[in-house]
Amino acid sequence: MTTATAQTFPPIDQETRSHVGTDQAAFYCMRKPQTMRMWAALEPKGAIKPIRVNGRLAWPVAEIRALLEGGTK
Repeated sequence: MTTATAQTFPPIDQETRSHVGTDQAAFYCMRKPQTMRMWAALEPKGAIKPIRVNGRLAWPVAEIRALLEGGTK
């Protein structure tokens, strides 16, 4: 039997990177990772637009902060 370990992320205001991975972005947005992937598929209609790096999604911290402060652009 394996036990899942919970991931811990720094508070968004202490995040120094410009982009974060899907799991971390989902944590900050209080959504499931699959919802974030759906937002990526809905470009440009998703709430946040990620960039793709070698097939992986990278979510802009500035846009996550804007979303949490009441909306994007």
